[in-house]
Amino acid sequence: MVTEAQIRRSSVNAPGALQRVVTEVRAVFVSVRRRARRRREEARIHIPLRHHAASAARLSRLAVLSRLLVLAGAFTADAAGSRAARPGARPTIVLVHGAFADASSWTGVAERLQREGYTVVAPANPLRGLTADSAYLTSLVKQIDGPVLLVGHSYGGAVITNADSISNVIGLVYVAAFAPEEGERLGEVEDGSKDSVLNSALVALQYPTGNANETATEFAINPAQLREVFAADLPEEQTALMAATQRPIAEAAFSDTSGPAAWKHLPAWAVVAIGDKAAGTDVVRSMAQRAGADITEIDGSHVIMISHPQEVADVVLKAVHAKD
Repeated sequence: MVTEAQIRRSSVNAPGALQRVVTEVRAVFVSVRRRARRRREEARIHIPLRHHAASAARLSRLAVLSRLLVLAGAFTADAAGSRAARPGARPTIVLVHGAFADASSWTGVAERLQREGYTVVAPANPLRGLTADSAYLTSLVKQIDGPVLLVGHSYGGAVITNADSISNVIGLVYVAAFAPEEGERLGEVEDGSKDSVLNSALVALQYPTGNANETATEFAINPAQLREVFAADLPEEQTALMAATQRPIAEAAFSDTSGPAAWKHLPAWAVVAIGDKAAGTDVVRSMAQRAGADITEIDGSHVIMISHPQEVADVVLKAVHAKD
């Protein structure tokens, strides 16, 4: 038998229709307690048999409803603790930006997805290393209720690839993005590209690690070369702002070893930018093919989601609809 305190707690926590069960249990509980008090006061007075029968019926009903209350509490705890994808639920679309950029690079895509009624989350990728950044993304996504579609641009593709242990992720979309295999390092992969000229445009900088006076290396793109390497299909005024506001990426992003690849057990889609001189069209295409992705090729630069937001949004929506 449950206590009144348990009933009060459950009346706060019980979801939806089960709230009515909790309310009814509480009413019956109070009624039975009052009748018990009355019986004690009238102990010397004859009570008709029908009164005993009614009390017995109410006690029986309370026992049944108490059992339902226990089930309601179990249901509530299970619902609160589980983030697994629910069949038929609309996914939240998480857009993960890459190196030298921030979440605003997804603005054109995000606004189109929102117009279609989807919830969009575009977090700030820390850009401090593949291991650290994928752990950050994993933590964030695990706190999102319901199914999630992960979309990564450039280095963000490596980050979503390493978010391998999240039960509510239903698919991956790579936008001019890396999709590494377990054991690969992005720096070594880039060295093999014939299309990428990124390495020649990088400027090494130092940043404090927070460990005494220790520093580590991070990279930015030489502002004079950013448009050619990164965003050749955007206006010069826009790329000048991108050069001024770029976010450097830690060397660990290129040297960390990639972990288990999420694309091995999740469906994938990919946008390959034909004029990609940063990640390299050849590397992006070969990785997408290896991942078994549904590939869409678009004539544009590495920041294809900025220059062609509608086409990129269409690929994301295609991935969403494939899971309906």
